[in-house]
Amino acid sequence: MLSKKDLDKIEALIDSKLDSKLESKLNEKLKFLPSKEEFYRKMDELMGEIKAVREEQKVISGYKDQIEDHETRIGKV
Repeated sequence: MLSKKDLDKIEALIDSKLDSKLESKLNEKLKFLPSKEEFYRKMDELMGEIKAVREEQKVISGYKDQIEDHETRIGKV
């Protein structure tokens, strides 16, 4: 019959084997993700593009208001 000490050794061995298998599977899946630096660089680029688009929309909407004002003034004339 196995003693408590033997059971503890078996449990430790099983845990170490499972941990190594899980770690290898996790590393396999994580290798496709970008690093923190790559992620932040891409997010900075994306935020820059979004900012530019929003500024462009503000400019375009300002011109639209001016055009409508000109149309009303031309209509009155």
